[in-house]
Amino acid sequence: MEILNGFLDSLVGLYQGSGLNALVWQNYVMILVSIGLLYLAIKKQYEPMLLLPIAFGMLLVNLYPSIMAPPTSELVAVKDYMAAHGGEAGNYAKTILNGVEYYNVPTTGGLLYYLYQGVKLGIYPPLIFLGVGAMTDFGPLIANPKSFILGAAAQVGIFITFIGAIFLGFSAKQAGAIGIIGGADGPTAIFVTSKLAPELLGPIAVAAYSYMALVPIIQPPIMKALTTKKERAIQMVQLREVSKLEKIIFPILVVIVVAIFLPDATSLVGMLMLGNLFKESGVVDRLFKTAQNELMNIVTIFLGTTVGATAVGTVFLKWDTLKIVGLGLLAFGIGTASGVLFGKIMCWATGGKVNPLIGSAGVSAVPMAARVSQKVGQAENPTNFLLMHAMGPNVAGVIGSAVAAGVLLSILG
Repeated sequence: MEILNGFLDSLVGLYQGSGLNALVWQNYVMILVSIGLLYLAIKKQYEPMLLLPIAFGMLLVNLYPSIMAPPTSELVAVKDYMAAHGGEAGNYAKTILNGVEYYNVPTTGGLLYYLYQGVKLGIYPPLIFLGVGAMTDFGPLIANPKSFILGAAAQVGIFITFIGAIFLGFSAKQAGAIGIIGGADGPTAIFVTSKLAPELLGPIAVAAYSYMALVPIIQPPIMKALTTKKERAIQMVQLREVSKLEKIIFPILVVIVVAIFLPDATSLVGMLMLGNLFKESGVVDRLFKTAQNELMNIVTIFLGTTVGATAVGTVFLKWDTLKIVGLGLLAFGIGTASGVLFGKIMCWATGGKVNPLIGSAGVSAVPMAARVSQKVGQAENPTNFLLMHAMGPNVAGVIGSAVAAGVLLSILG
C-alpha cells in the first residue's frame, strides 16, 4: 500500500510540475501563434533569419515560462544550510523569522532572462547595425543623393502613428515606441522600445518583425493604388560609378553629422557606419567578414529568441496588443504610401525620369523593400531594372529610421 501511495504521490508531483498544471489558455493561444509564425518562416520563407528564432522563443516561453524568469531568492534555515554544506555561508544575508535564523539564498534565473539583458541594455540592436553596415553598399545613395528625400519621406508614418497612438490612450513614450514600427526596422524598434516603453517590447517587436517579413504582401497593393501603369513602367538611367574614396568618406561624414546634431542616434548610426567602413576601407578583411557573418548570426539568434520570449500569453494577449498591431500596420502603410507619393513628386519634377515605385523602398527593410520595387516595376515592364535605384532610398531609410529614433529619444527620453 505504501508503494502504491508513493507512486500516486509521484504522479501528482509530476503533474503539478508539468505544463498541464502551470499553463493557462493564453499560453496555448500563443503556442498556436508561434506555430503559425514558424510556418511562415519555414514554408513561406518570410524573413526566416529573424522570424524563426522569434517564433521559437515565443514557443519556448509559453511552454516553459520559467525560462524567462528573473533570479529571485529563497529563505534557507541556517541550521539546514550548515547541515547540507558543512558550515556557515559568509556571503548570504541573514534574517530572523519567528526566532529562527535564515539565509537569504539567491536562485538562478532562466536561461533566456540572461540573454535578454542584451536587449534590455540596448546592446544587441547596435551590433545588428554593425553587421548591416558591413553588408550594405551605400553606392546607390551616394550616386543619387536625392534618395535621401525618399528615405526621409517614408519616416512620415512614424510621426503620424505617434499622434494616433496618443489619441488611443497610450502615453507619449509608449506612442513613440509604437510609431517606430513604421520604419520597418526591427533592431531600431527594439532599441527605442527598450528605452521608452520596455513593457511593450513583446508586441512591438513581434509586430515590427512580422511586418518586415510581410513586406512582399503589404506593399504591392499600396504601390499599385498610388501609381499609374505608365509610372510603374518608367525606366531609369544607369547610376554613375561611385569611387572608393567617396565610399570611405561617406560613413565618416555621416557619423560626424549625426553625432553632433542628434547624439541619441549615435549608437545605431555609429555602428552602422563602422560596419560599412570595415567593408569599404578594404584593410580589415577579417573584421569585415566577422561583422557580416559570425557576429551578425550570433547576435541575430540571441536577439530573435529573447524578443520572442517576451511574448508570454498572459502579457501579450491584451486589448492594447491588438491596438499596437493595428497601429504598426498603419505606420508601415503610411510610410510606404509617403515614399511613393514623394516619388511621384520627384517623377513630376524631373519630367518623368524617376519611377515612383522606388519611393516605397524608403522603409528600411533592407533589401526586401528594394526587391519589391523591382518586382512590381518589372511586372509592368519586363526590361525594367529598378533594384539599384531602389537601394538608394532603401539604405537611406535605414539611416532615416535611426535618425527618427534619435529624435524620439531626445524628445521623449
